[in-house]
Amino acid sequence: MNKQLLLSEFLTTPWALMPERLQAMAGVLSRWQAGDLPSEETLLQVNADRLIRESRKQFASANAGAGIAILPLYGVVTQRGNMVDDISGPGSTSTQQFATALRQVLADETVGQILIDIDSPGGSVYGVAELAAEITRARTQKPVIAVANSLAASAAYWIGCAASEFYVTPGGEVGSIGVWQAHFDYSKALEVDGVKPTLISAGKYKVEGNPYVPLDAEAQTFMQSRVDDYYDAFVKAVAKGRGVSVAEVRDGMGQGRVLGADAALAQKMVDGIATFDEVLTQMQKKARASQVKGATRLAQARASLVLI
Repeated sequence: MNKQLLLSEFLTTPWALMPERLQAMAGVLSRWQAGDLPSEETLLQVNADRLIRESRKQFASANAGAGIAILPLYGVVTQRGNMVDDISGPGSTSTQQFATALRQVLADETVGQILIDIDSPGGSVYGVAELAAEITRARTQKPVIAVANSLAASAAYWIGCAASEFYVTPGGEVGSIGVWQAHFDYSKALEVDGVKPTLISAGKYKVEGNPYVPLDAEAQTFMQSRVDDYYDAFVKAVAKGRGVSVAEVRDGMGQGRVLGADAALAQKMVDGIATFDEVLTQMQKKARASQVKGATRLAQARASLVLI
């Protein structure tokens, strides 16, 4: 399968991803096809270990309940696979691996708060709703803060909206609320090359939307219905996470565009504008205040026992 056909097969997945990132992904795909990147099994294990290791490195305190675990969500969001960081730039984040790391820090008694550090253009819709739901559940146990540092677009914005609080850096961007899917028609190019594919299939719609023929109206309608379903789920998740109506999300919030910090705050897409360090400092202050409060309660309890 040549590069273009590989890409067309890849893009049959509905994406909550900034369309302009397509070219960069196409380059990575062609390198993977040529054997320039390690196997998927190797990457899954390496990146799962990396995500846990990075989150563990950044505990703000070892005291019980006072630590802050920082979970990185970088690059293209996928359900299972991760690209190699040193080859493909910021790489990617697996929703399954991220959920595993999230569960581990939730179970860690030294962790009192969780900070999700986001720098992502979005990605595949698969696994995103499930991860967002897991973050929503997690924040009932511990505060989960997210910061767009400096980009949280599409699927990454969907995930960020599940946090207890969501911030964007002064020079950052959030949004790109939408879903898209591509169809490539290579029939004319194949004809020029003297190639005439014959698809042998069973099932009325099994080869619907294939890249060897023009897209017919019925296939396009079905593809549009899939995109609409994912978009509806995306919009409802944002509305719930941001505490606004579905109409406010659909009719505002960029309508598919990414917005800068000031515009995003004005449209209630984030809770505030702050650098990563400012968000972390505020969380550390809360941790210290909680420790002082806990110590005061302990002193009061001891005083009561003395009086008895």
